[in-house]
Order: sequence, then C-alpha cells, then structure tokens
Amino acid sequence: MKVLVFLLLLGISRQGAAAVTHSLKHFYTATSGVPNFPEFVAVGLIDEVQVFHYNSNTRRAEPSQDWMSRVTEEYPNFWEGKARNCKDTQQTFIATIDILKKRFNQIGGVHVFQRMVGCEWDEETGEVNGFTQWGYDGKDFISFVPKTETWIVPTPQANITRKNWATNKNYMAQTRTYFRQICPDWLKTFVSYGRSSLLRTDLPSVSLLQKTPSSPISCHATGFYPDRAKMFWRKDGEELHEDVKILPNNDGSFQMSVDLNAPPENWGKYECVFQLSGWKDDIITKLDKTNIRTNRNAEEKPTNITLPIIAGVLFLLLVLFVVIGFITYKKKNGVL
Repeated sequence: MKVLVFLLLLGISRQGAAAVTHSLKHFYTATSGVPNFPEFVAVGLIDEVQVFHYNSNTRRAEPSQDWMSRVTEEYPNFWEGKARNCKDTQQTFIATIDILKKRFNQIGGVHVFQRMVGCEWDEETGEVNGFTQWGYDGKDFISFVPKTETWIVPTPQANITRKNWATNKNYMAQTRTYFRQICPDWLKTFVSYGRSSLLRTDLPSVSLLQKTPSSPISCHATGFYPDRAKMFWRKDGEELHEDVKILPNNDGSFQMSVDLNAPPENWGKYECVFQLSGWKDDIITKLDKTNIRTNRNAEEKPTNITLPIIAGVLFLLLVLFVVIGFITYKKKNGVL
C-alpha cells in the first residue's frame, strides 16, 4: 500500500493568501504496476479549483467547470490540442519510469512518476512566478526554480537528469518561454472566463461537534469559498492558533475544523472564530453546551453535520487518487 502513503501528502494546510493572487497548476501522473487504474492522468487547477481532466483510458481532455467550455470560442481546437499534449506527455513519462527503475536498481513493483507545473499571477502588482517539480515513487526527484533558474536535486539519481536538461539550450529556451509568457497568458485567460465563480464569496455553516463527552470540541466550518480562510479558538480575547487543514467539498466549496480540549467548567471563556478573505466580519460561535452537536450515534445513522465531513473526505480521496499527489508547494521560496 505504498501508494496510499504518499497520497496523504496532498493534505496541504492553507492559512491564507492575497485575494488578488491567481494560480494555474497542472498535475501529470504516470503509473506502472497499478491494477485497475489509468496508466496516465492529468488534471488542471485554477485557484485550486479543478478545471480540466484527462486520463489514458478515455484519451479525452475535458472541462471540469462549465465556464471552461468558453475556451473553444477563441480556440476551437483547444481540447483536441490538450489531449495530444497529454498523450505525448504520457509516452515520455512511461519511458522515464523505465529509465528510473534502472537507475534505482528496481525490478517490477508499483512505480509512479509525477510532475506539477504552473505559475502564479498577482493581479494587483502584475508579478508572475513559476514553479515545477518532479517526483518518483512519492519522493521529490528534481525541482526547478524559474525565477533564479536554479535546480534542486535531492537524490543522486537525478544528477544525470539535471545535467541533460540544464545543458540543453533548446529545452531551457522553451522552459523560459513557458514560464514567462505561455503559462501567465493562459492563466489570465482562464481567470477571465471564470471570474464570477472564482472571485465569489460563500459563507460557511459553522457547528460545534463532540463525538463523546471526553472527546475534544471540534469547531467545523463547511461550504465556504474561497479557501483563503482562517479559523481558531479564542479564550478571553487571546487567540489560540494551530495548524488547520482546509479540505475540498464535492461541490467546489471547502471545509475546515479546529479542535479544543478544555474542561466544561471553562467553556464559557472560549469562542470559535472564522475569518474569510474578502468578508470583513468574523463569524463567531460561542462555546456553549447547548450549541454542541454530538456524533455519538454516527455509526447508526450519520447526522446532517457528519454528512459534509464524509462527503468532503470521500471527495478528497478521489482527488488524491487522480493526482496521486506528493506536492507541498512552498510559495515563498518558489520551489513548490
């Protein structure tokens, strides 16, 4: 079950970003030795929203959002071209797996080769930054930082790859063109199509949950958009922060939870605070026994509160299997 281990690496924690920053990301995944799973999968995301998908079984590139269909108004053959690009990438990735198996002295087994590539555009300043990273069997293989044109090689087996790419003038010229022009231009085009959807603001439903009387109190927010949000407990005006993961729901919205361990006699001192980028007012939920909903009977029949959680987890697993991700994008250093 090696694959499932690194699937969980896609559980990225996002605590917020500038509301005017947009991103385009492509995830390409080739597999070897994985039964009942496409040999190659590709997905594209705009601002963390999936906008297109392709897999080697259907051999079709298709929009994942209605507004992405507008691309054919300007580029009638866009989806055919995207499918051809994915087929070419599939052949390259499958061949690469065979090469890497030899470098790592591997025979048989399950193997995965992946790439995440894209760019960010600050709509306010006009600044553009690119990023790309390759991975093999759930581990970083090689990365390239377009801004500084530097390579990061975490494993000795990637040194040959770095040398081949870095000394290939045509490859480097194409890479510069992609990050400086092609990626930003497509990103701006896609944002123009989906602006009304991507820049909308949806407020969440916030609930207090407790599985058993001895379990932590969980403050759960679901149904919000965008994913640039913060949530924390506050005691007597003092903020209590912890690492909070934002997870996708199957309707394109998001959910998050933050737990609290506190004796019942002190509950009156606590409140859960939710903050959403683009919305000026905090959503505050006082910790009161009458507001807590229990999941004690969840094994018999899920409550209305647990259904969004279950749906969100199932959707996350679906996305993880599509992407088979390993990516943790570090925006500040431009690596990923």
